[in-house]
Amino acid sequence: MIDKLELLLALARERHFGRAAEASGVTQPTLSSTVKSLEDQFGILIVERGSRFRGFTPEGERVLEWARRLVGDSRTMRQEIEALKHGLTGHLRLGVIPTALPFLPAVSIPFGEKFPAVRLTVLSLTSATILDRLADLELDIGISYVDDEPIDRCVAITLYEEQYTVLVSPESAHAKAEAMTWSEAAKLPLCLLTPDMQNRRIVDRHLAEAGGRQALALESNSMLTLYAHVRTGKFASIISTRLAETLDPRGRLKAIPLTEPSVKHKIGLLILRREPHSPLVNAFVSEARRAAAVQLQSA
Repeated sequence: MIDKLELLLALARERHFGRAAEASGVTQPTLSSTVKSLEDQFGILIVERGSRFRGFTPEGERVLEWARRLVGDSRTMRQEIEALKHGLTGHLRLGVIPTALPFLPAVSIPFGEKFPAVRLTVLSLTSATILDRLADLELDIGISYVDDEPIDRCVAITLYEEQYTVLVSPESAHAKAEAMTWSEAAKLPLCLLTPDMQNRRIVDRHLAEAGGRQALALESNSMLTLYAHVRTGKFASIISTRLAETLDPRGRLKAIPLTEPSVKHKIGLLILRREPHSPLVNAFVSEARRAAAVQLQSA
C-alpha cells in the first residue's frame, strides 16, 4: 500500500503521468494501473478521466491528504529503525530562501560533523515554494520568513531577525552616508530580487509605506547578479545585512543601514505540524536551536 501511495504522491507532484512514472522509476502503464487499483480498492475515482492528466477529484484530494500522512509516518518509522541499527544516516532535504543562505553554515557544518553519514541537499527556493514542497513531502525542513507567510500547517522556530541595508559602490555619491531612510532609498536606481521572492515583496511594501517612488532599474532572482551590477557603480540594491556581509566580505561595496523606519523580519526553521518527526529532522532542529542561541548571544 505505501508503495502505491508513494506513486500517487509522485503524480500529484508532477501533474503528468509520464513524468511521474519516470521520476518514480516505473513505466507509465504501471503507474496507471496503480491508480486504478487504488480507485477499485476505495470505490471512488481519484483522478479525473481524460486523455491527459486533468487533476484529482474531490475524493482524490482527500486520498492525497491521507497519503501524505501515511507516507510521512512510514518514512519516519524506517528512519527510526535505521537509526537504531546504524546510527543517524540518510538524506535530509532543505529548502532555504536566498537571503537566509548565509546563516545555514552555522547549522549545517556542526550538524555534518556530528552526523557524517547524513547527506544534506540544500535548495534555494521562494518562500511559497518551500511551503508547497513541505506539504508535498518533497522537503523535510524549510528556512524562511515566519511572520509574512501563511504557515498554519507548519511549526516555526525563530532563528534570527533579518535587517536591511542599502548596498552601493564606493564611487556612488551616497557612499559617504552613515544611514539612509526608505524614502531616500526609493529614489536610487535600484536592482532588486524578482517579485516572486518574499524579500522583494517586503522591500516593496516598506518603500511604499515610506511614500517613496521606487526607481527600479533591474530585477533578478540571482543575488550574484545584483551584486555584480552594484559593483559597476550604476546601481544600488536593498538586501539583508547578513547577506551583504556574505556577498562582500572584503568590503568592496558600502553597506548603508536603512532607518526611518528601522524594520526587522523573523527568519525561522519550518517543519510540518505533525508528530513524530523523523530522527534526522529532530537532530537538525536541535542543532538549529543551538546555532540560534549562539547568534542571539553574539548579537
